[in-house]
Amino acid sequence: MSDSDTRATSRLVTEVDTSVPHEARVYDYWLDGRDNYPADRALGDAIAELIPAIATMARANRAFLGRAVRYVIDDLGITQFLDIGTGIPTAGNTHEIAQQRFPASRVVYVDRDPVVLAHARALMGGTTEGATAFIHADVSDPDSVLGHPALRETLDLDEPVAIMLVAILMYFRPADNPLQIVQRLLDAVPPGSVLVITHPTADFDPQAMAYVVQTSEQSGIPFHPRSKTETEALFAGTQLLDPGVVPVVTWRPDVLSGHAPADSAWYWAGVGMKQG
Repeated sequence: MSDSDTRATSRLVTEVDTSVPHEARVYDYWLDGRDNYPADRALGDAIAELIPAIATMARANRAFLGRAVRYVIDDLGITQFLDIGTGIPTAGNTHEIAQQRFPASRVVYVDRDPVVLAHARALMGGTTEGATAFIHADVSDPDSVLGHPALRETLDLDEPVAIMLVAILMYFRPADNPLQIVQRLLDAVPPGSVLVITHPTADFDPQAMAYVVQTSEQSGIPFHPRSKTETEALFAGTQLLDPGVVPVVTWRPDVLSGHAPADSAWYWAGVGMKQG
């Protein structure tokens, strides 16, 4: 993808409009956060009418992030993270989990919404041994992320990096070519790096998810669920690590998630390692 192609599709937000819903604030609402507004709560409630367990699903997705970060550090020895689509800070942020596990962990957060980044800078600290940075950029223009000075000031791109795309790629329709975006990110990191993805799916309840898509799109938020096969395709160029792409609650479950039914959260999840 050329620079002109990616920049043409950039959706970077430069002004805040609380009168319309925003995906990060809706997600914050489902997580019982405080940084949301009436428009966000209205959309969140409308989706909850269609999927009453949506807040539980959001929390399951958030819990996966914690398990994935711990796995990446403990099992793979990777201590650098590029977390794209940061969302509004809440408990269990990537740098908190990583630096608890390995204090010298280095994390770069990326979000297109200035409200998210303002909250992140205000609320997210870090260890003195590690580093945490924040980039206001839109991954639909991956070069705006990869070319940002804060990225190379914080991460060593000659060493493996975990690219975190947790509940973000559903905001890209097929015409946006999310696979090309993912590939551009992977091209920038060395072999041994990993790609971490969760993605909403209609596989568990097509009718309910169709209503969610319609409700979201009517509110101005693009939303494209993907099947297991389509989610697996996003890992092109990597080797999927055990257990592959599976329901999010069944991906390396811990004592809190181990007894949840596979269909209790409508996300696929997986981790793939870039090959040499």
